[in-house]
Amino acid sequence: MKKGFVIGMFYLLGLLLLSFGISMMIVADLGVGPWDALYVGLSETIGFTVGTWVFILGIILILLNGYLMKKMPDFLAIITIFLIGVFMDFWLLVAFAGVDALTMPVRAMMLAAGVIIIAVGITFYLQANFARNPIDSLMMAIQVRTGKSLAFSKTVMEVTVLVIAFLFGGPIGLGTVIVAFGIGSLIQFFITPVTNTRKRLTNETEVVL
Repeated sequence: MKKGFVIGMFYLLGLLLLSFGISMMIVADLGVGPWDALYVGLSETIGFTVGTWVFILGIILILLNGYLMKKMPDFLAIITIFLIGVFMDFWLLVAFAGVDALTMPVRAMMLAAGVIIIAVGITFYLQANFARNPIDSLMMAIQVRTGKSLAFSKTVMEVTVLVIAFLFGGPIGLGTVIVAFGIGSLIQFFITPVTNTRKRLTNETEVVL
């Protein structure tokens, strides 16, 4: 019971931090990751909130992943995309409402903080190994269908989404480059202490050094 509660808290806190970091980058307006740029571009071009597009595209990806993997779609992932979408709209429409005309130093600090918070959020969320984000599943599906490496599959996916985001006028800039090339290293940096914290809280004896 305790282990399930702790892991559930890591999952929720991870999604909360992830959505907060992304929202900070959006408000900083110095560029965001390819998928987030696509959500913002669709929101500004077509309408609906950013969180709504997280949910809409997430549903499409869940169905697409099921088709590519030739198995039942992972409908549990709806929980993850729903929570991310709700959290994103809360941060952008409530917490950061009216925040504009920021100076460049403030925007730069928000960008840096946003990237770090995203990485921490992902490491927390990964502890649960539950209802994985359909974007991660798409990378795996591409890898299975093409027979290429995960690195190749991720690159193809990210570049494709980046082009689409650009066509919809998504916020592409310095932050996009940082997310593309730096987020992996940050996740690697945080994964060990976060995993060890989770194991201590769940009374697991083995820790990662």
